[in-house]
Amino acid sequence: MSKDVNYGRVFASLRASSDHWHAYTRHAFVEGMRDGSLPHDAFLHYLKQDYVFLIHFSRAWALAVAKAGSLDEMKACAATVNGLVNGEMQFHVETCAKLGISEKKLLETVEASENLAYTRYVLEAGYSGDFIALLATLAPCVFGYGEIGLRLKQDKTSDTYLEWIDTYAGEEYQDVCKGVAELLDNAVINRFGDGFETLPLWDNVKEQFDIAARLEVSFWEMGLNP
Repeated sequence: MSKDVNYGRVFASLRASSDHWHAYTRHAFVEGMRDGSLPHDAFLHYLKQDYVFLIHFSRAWALAVAKAGSLDEMKACAATVNGLVNGEMQFHVETCAKLGISEKKLLETVEASENLAYTRYVLEAGYSGDFIALLATLAPCVFGYGEIGLRLKQDKTSDTYLEWIDTYAGEEYQDVCKGVAELLDNAVINRFGDGFETLPLWDNVKEQFDIAARLEVSFWEMGLNP
C-alpha cells in the first residue's frame, strides 16, 4: 500500500482480509499504466467500459442515499454521487473527446459481460441488502482507485498515462476517498459497535467486499482484451 493511504479503520480491516486485493491493485493493466507499456487500444476500451460502469455505479450510490440511516449519511452519499456524475465521468468524456470519441459514442458502448457482472452485483447488494452491504460492495472501487493512483504517482516510470494517474492521485479524488472512509467507519461502528470485527455477521461483509475486489480483477482483464 502507498505510504500515504489512510482510508480509515474499516477499510484497513476489509483490505487485510481480502484474497483478491493485491491482484486488483497490482494487476498487469495497472502496471502497464505505471510503465507506459499498456497498449493504447486497451486503455481506450477500458475508458469506454468504465464510463458505462460509472453510470450504474452512480445509481448504486444514489440507492445508498435511500438506504442511509441518517441525514449525515444521506449527505455523504449524495456528495459521492455528485463527484462521480460531475467529476469522474466528465474526466472520461474529456479524455475520450481528445481521442475523437464523442459522449454520444460513449453512451452507445455495449457493456462487456464483466461489466454487467460487476455492476449488477453491486446494484443487487443495494436492492436486497442493507446500507452496510451496499457500502461493502462499493468500497473496493472507491478506495482501490485512490490507492492505485497514489502508488502510481510515486512509482511511475512513464508519463504516457499521467492524466489518469493525476486524476486518482489528485486532491479532489483523494478527498472523495477520505469522505467515504469517514462514512464507512461511522456507519459500521454506529450499527455494530467498536468490536465489529468479532461479530459473526462481519464475515458476510468481508465476503461482499472480496467479491467486489474479485470483480475488479475481472474488469482489468476485460480491459486488456479490447
